[in-house]
Amino acid sequence: MRSSHHAHPHCGEEAHRHQFGRRGFGGPGHGWQGDPGEGRGGRSRRRVFDSGELRLVLLKLIADEPRHGYELIRAIEELTGGSYVPSPGMVYPTLTLLEEMGHIAETKSEGARKVFAVTPDGTAHLAERKAEIDALFARLAELANVQERTDAAPVRRAMGNLREVLINRLGRDGVQKKTVHDAVAIIDEAAQRIERL
Repeated sequence: MRSSHHAHPHCGEEAHRHQFGRRGFGGPGHGWQGDPGEGRGGRSRRRVFDSGELRLVLLKLIADEPRHGYELIRAIEELTGGSYVPSPGMVYPTLTLLEEMGHIAETKSEGARKVFAVTPDGTAHLAERKAEIDALFARLAELANVQERTDAAPVRRAMGNLREVLINRLGRDGVQKKTVHDAVAIIDEAAQRIERL
């Protein structure tokens, strides 16, 4: 598969690596836990789709309405609640392949971005693979649901509050060992109560 026709004029700042998974207590880019699949900055290197699946997702999005590459990246990000952002390095070569396969074609648009629309062959291909495409979009919806359920922002706030309280209270001169033990007991009890939720 050859590379895309040209570099996207606006993809520099948006050239995200794949983002899949939760962000943790330490702020953006730090995972909740040491996932074996995590790379630098706590971002997982796992792919949500293989190349063939991504091709179907992009084709379906283009069939819904003509789009350029950056719009497709943002559309997938929105569909997953921000938990997955395909890289331009995956999207643009896939668009080139779809165009070479005759499933999409460049359409007239305002501005410099290359906008694609679905072709009759592309529409027929979507109809043939409808069940698979429905399953792929269900997977995107589930990623969004997981992202919503595991939004770490409130937890980070609570953990930060706990950290500040511990530093302020236990960092004072003359703190008794009993105070330290009491604080530890409270934290342990909270952990056990959360585990039982």
